[in-house]
Amino acid sequence: MLDDKEWIVLHPHLTESLQEIKRHRETHNSTIEQARAAGFGKAALDCYFQLTGYRETNPDNLWRYKASDYGPPCESCGKPLRTASAKLCGECGASVPNPAFKQDWLKPAP
Repeated sequence: MLDDKEWIVLHPHLTESLQEIKRHRETHNSTIEQARAAGFGKAALDCYFQLTGYRETNPDNLWRYKASDYGPPCESCGKPLRTASAKLCGECGASVPNPAFKQDWLKPAP
């Protein structure tokens, strides 16, 4: 997962890859699959690797890696809650004791 500062670095690469795909499809009258096969999104994948050290292979997955789009970790299983106001964990089904979370969980510890 990426914090907001990392997301600001990655996001332009993702939006540029979408524009490249759009231009390729218009120019070559190709399908999305054909445009993707042309390798668009590599810059975003490389950027993600530089930020995290993890080699993702599908640029579409990168859109889901923004930590602030999710809630804090579940106290039971540790997976991120789907929203900051979730009442149940979508992964393990555990009840969230206090669904009125503050966004402080995203801030680094002092």
